[in-house]
Parts: sequence; structure tokens; C-alpha cells
Amino acid sequence: MYRKIMQYLKEWKKSPHRKPLILQGARQVGKTYSVLEFGRTEYENVAYFNFETNPTLNKTFDESISPNYLIPILSHISGQTIVKEKTLIVFDEVQLCERALTSLKYFCEDEPNYHIIVAGSLLGVAVNRARFSFPVGKVDIKTLYPMDMEEFMLACGEKSLVELIKRSFESDTPLPSALHDCAMRLYREYLVVGGMPECVMQFVNTKDYILVRHIQETILASYLNDMSKYNNLNEIKKTRLAYDNITVQLSKKNTRFQYKLIKKGGRASEFENAIEWLCLPGIVSQVYKVEQVKKPLENYRDIDAFKIYVSDLGLLCAKKDLTASDILYMIEELNDFKGGMTENYVHVQLTANGYNTYYWESERGAEIDFVIQREGRIIPIEVKLADNTKAKSLKIYMDTFKPAYAIKLSSKNFGFESGKKTVPLYAAFCI
Repeated sequence: MYRKIMQYLKEWKKSPHRKPLILQGARQVGKTYSVLEFGRTEYENVAYFNFETNPTLNKTFDESISPNYLIPILSHISGQTIVKEKTLIVFDEVQLCERALTSLKYFCEDEPNYHIIVAGSLLGVAVNRARFSFPVGKVDIKTLYPMDMEEFMLACGEKSLVELIKRSFESDTPLPSALHDCAMRLYREYLVVGGMPECVMQFVNTKDYILVRHIQETILASYLNDMSKYNNLNEIKKTRLAYDNITVQLSKKNTRFQYKLIKKGGRASEFENAIEWLCLPGIVSQVYKVEQVKKPLENYRDIDAFKIYVSDLGLLCAKKDLTASDILYMIEELNDFKGGMTENYVHVQLTANGYNTYYWESERGAEIDFVIQREGRIIPIEVKLADNTKAKSLKIYMDTFKPAYAIKLSSKNFGFESGKKTVPLYAAFCI
């Protein structure tokens, strides 16, 4: 299956300023597959090392982290002749070996012509709590996210539809209604399946939602298992409580995260470490409120006001135990949850495109779901489920801040009117 990360990896390989690459991301998003596929197609051979399945590797790095010492031993272990610029060296689950991460500094300084990519599911947690010196400035870092809507449609064999969607997005011209309906159906399927590559592959091959759900439940179980790593017993309990509660809070009309909803009397001081743990490995992410709409938005975020979204829509539906038909037909019982789920979907697409997202709220309660910096401009994004809803908050925002234009995401076809760019939900990946 095509992953957009491939283009980034090709550019990394060609770059004269290339450094060892750290590829981070949540478990099961396709890090290992993407790196090995890249190595297979772009290099003469791949020397692959997994610190989870081969824990004795740690001893090698304990002895020395000098590239001249390591390369002959790694060649012997992998059974591959490691040649500068022709061999891709891959360290997988590298968070289990702190010294391997430290060695990247010396590869960068002393032997920059060795091409190295390291990957890990809990890298953020490991680095944050490590006892060693992280190679700051000596590595390139890239985050891999679950497959976005575009990658999902391509996996479903809808390449021509993707091209038509991109064209309509650029020109603000509606798609033919039959194609629009087809794309909306694919969007609802994506909500059920999500973007975990194994789930997408199973869906494409079988169209069996029950098999997809089984994989999703396995991934959720692995997340729970991961929570016991780098955590003491007290923190494990809090982390699981917080994770279970995030999906509950997405069902609230006001999706702003509230500690007191995790448990009665819950406070930031009690749960902020748990939230940080969930954010570091990419299981969830925080979207902060901006107090002022000015550049850079990061300077004006309110650290006490934020929303939390999960990294994958399919896992969200699995965690809520929603059936495929519930989502495909958007049953009425889901009305409380639909808004939060749709916001979560849009956040996933924006994050995959590299945006830092924020939200805005007026003193009187008008709210803009997302505010981003796009092409040097601050752009508001309003997310609506239906195509006939009036965006009162968006009007207030536009009257107040006079943006170059606004984006309104809904089930409505493409268009542009009164400074608002109308984009169907399935085309959020175009932003």
C-alpha cells in the first residue's frame, strides 16, 4: 500500500545534509513496513536489527558505540555486508537500547555516509525519561501517523477519484453528485476502518468489518500493555483511567477536556503525567485553545484549556464498541458522539499534513474547531456534520479577525461563497 512517507524518505536519502533518521509514531502505524519497503526499493541491501526480538544486541552497544567498532559486528549479526550509501541500516524498537540512540551522534559526526533509520513505538516516552544524552542536533526526526483519507482511498483503488477531489479542492468546483456520494461512502468506511495499515489491508482484501475489529482490539490491547512500561503501578492506573475517559469526553457537547470528568474531584496535578504519557507515544494528542489570533499561534496558547483527540478513527470506534452499521448509517443514537468523532477525524487529517492545530473561543462562547497557519496565513476551520447548518461562530470569528478566507468542512459539495471555502469532509486531506 502506498504511504506518503516514501517521498520524504527518498528526499532524506538524497539530502546532502542527511543525518541518522528517527522515525517515531504510535504502535502499528506502519513504521517498520515503510522503512523496510524503502530499503528494499532504494538500496542494494538492508541490515535490520530489532532490539525487542534480539535483546542480546544491547550487549554490543554496551561494549562500545563507536561506528568503527559497531559496523563489523553488525554486519556479522545481520549476515549483510554493510556498505556506505548502499546499505540501509535499521534499528527497530530502539527505545529498548539507550546506547543505540546515543550512537547516532557518533554516526552523524564520524561516519555520516552510513544511512541509518531508527524506529520505535515508545520513543517519546523513552527519550523523555531516559538516563542518557539524547543526540540533539545530530539526528533528523519524522513522525509517521496512521493512513490518512487519501492513502485509504488509494488503497481502495480510487486513484482517479482522489485526483478529481484534488482538482475540485483547488478550483472550488463541485464534484458530480454520483462521485460526491461515492466519496462520502468511502469517508464513512474510513471512520469504521481507520488508518492502521493492517486494518486497511484486511478491509481492502475481505470487506469484513468483523475481522477489522479483531485487529483493532488487538492493537488496543497492545496499547494497554504498553502503559505498564516506563510506569509505576499508580501511574498505570491513572493512565488507563485517562485513556478510557477521553472517548467519553468526545461525546460531550463541549469537547474541551475536563480532569474532573475522569473521576470525581480529579485535578490536573493528579492526571497530567498520565495525559503526557498518552501524548508522547502518539496514542492521543492535545489541541490547545489560543487566547489571541496572532502569529505565532504557539505563543498564545492557553495551557490549561485543551481538547484531546485519539490518533485513529477506527480505534476510536472500536473503543466505543460501535458496529460498522452504526457508523455507515449514522444512526440517531450516535447524535451526541457524531460531533466529537467528526472533529477527531479532521484533526487526524490536519496532523498528518503537518499542521499544529489550535481552537478558538470567544468570551460569549462562540467556538472555532480549528485554527491553523496555512501558506503564511491564519485560517479558521469550522467542522459541521450536515450541509444545512449555519456557522454562527464562524461569522463572529470572521467579523472579528477578518481572515483571508475560512474553511467550512461538512457533507456539502465543494464551493466558495462569502469568503468561505466549502470542503466536503472526505477532502480534509487536501488542506
